[in-house]
Amino acid sequence: MLSITTANLNGIRSAVKKGFLEWIALTAPDFVCIQEIKAQSSDITPSVANPDGLTGYFDCARKKGYSGVGIYSRYKPDQVIHGFGSTEFDAEGRYLQCDYKNFSLISLYAPSGSSSPERQAAKFRFMDEFFPYLKKLKDSGREFIICGDWNIAHREIDLKNWKSNQKNSGFLPEERAWLSRIFDELGLIDVYRMLHPDTTGESYTWWSNRGQAWQKNVGWRIDYQIATPGMARKAVSASIYKETRFSDHAPLTIRYDREL
Repeated sequence: MLSITTANLNGIRSAVKKGFLEWIALTAPDFVCIQEIKAQSSDITPSVANPDGLTGYFDCARKKGYSGVGIYSRYKPDQVIHGFGSTEFDAEGRYLQCDYKNFSLISLYAPSGSSSPERQAAKFRFMDEFFPYLKKLKDSGREFIICGDWNIAHREIDLKNWKSNQKNSGFLPEERAWLSRIFDELGLIDVYRMLHPDTTGESYTWWSNRGQAWQKNVGWRIDYQIATPGMARKAVSASIYKETRFSDHAPLTIRYDREL
């Protein structure tokens, strides 16, 4: 059985102070994919880099205090790949891939477009670049799971106030159609939604820091584990941890009935 967690930390040092590493030790996943670590390699102390029997691999943004992804693993990867070949987005620390004998695990932090029209344009550029890469990866025949913050709610049941957000970044028709292409054209699987096809409020993974969104559960489901069909078929359970808040996102853990 493999247990895989994904969590946007909105700053790894902040999440550590709030008990994230203790929670990892308690839940003992095999892999933890983290996003938005907002740290440079020099900021990550040995105890944070390698907690509780895990080895951490990181891809930091060139810009300080920005973006960045990582993977904690109980198993030594055959190789680690930093970036997906994008001149623009690899510099932002958005993609990290660990290859093992039978599958690849990827930590992804897709851009948000909510801060400005310029960042929304960058998000669209990311989508245009990433889809062909995904197709090539899928066509390779390799099994993989992409864990991360995709910054898109796919369907109406994936956010509380869908009607009022149809013109907002994260729920734009173009963004939702792009995710649909990943599922329909490439045949990849939204594993949580496969296991829980109808859940609404309990499926959210992100809440704005404004307007008591957390207290009122005005959330969005934007953190996913998206897998090849062979991996998805092995998924047996999925849970979203909300008892402790490590960031404005909640960790998503999925267990797969397979060996490494």
